[in-house]
Amino acid sequence: QVQLVEAGGGWVQAGGALRLSCAAAGRTFSNYVMGWVRQAPGKEREFVAGCRRLGGTTDYADFVKGRFTIARDNAKNTVYLQMNSLKPEDTAVYYCAATTSIWFRAPRNYDYWGRGTQVTVSS
Repeated sequence: QVQLVEAGGGWVQAGGALRLSCAAAGRTFSNYVMGWVRQAPGKEREFVAGCRRLGGTTDYADFVKGRFTIARDNAKNTVYLQMNSLKPEDTAVYYCAATTSIWFRAPRNYDYWGRGTQVTVSS
C-alpha cells in the first residue's frame, strides 16, 4: 500500500500561483510514477502531469504546458506541482496518484490515490 496526502490547495485569483505537495508513505516511493490528476465539477478526472521514477522525466497535458511544473524529491518521498498563470478553468480537485504503469497519462491506470485538494481560481 501507498498512502498519499496532498497539501497546498486553496483560492487564488486568475494569473496567480499555487504549489501543491504530496507526501507518500508505505512502499518505496521511487518505484512509482507519480502523477497529478484533476476533476472539475461534473467532469471526469483528467491527467495533468506525471513524473517518471528514475531520472524524473516529466509529461504534461497540453492545457498546462508552460504553466505547471511537476517535480519529485525521492529523498523526501514527496512530489510537487507548481502551478503558475492559473486560469478559472483550472478550478478542480487535484489528486496525487501513484502507478507502476508506463501508461500514466490515463487516470484509470493509477493504483493509489490521495484524497485530493481543492484549487479554486476566480476571474
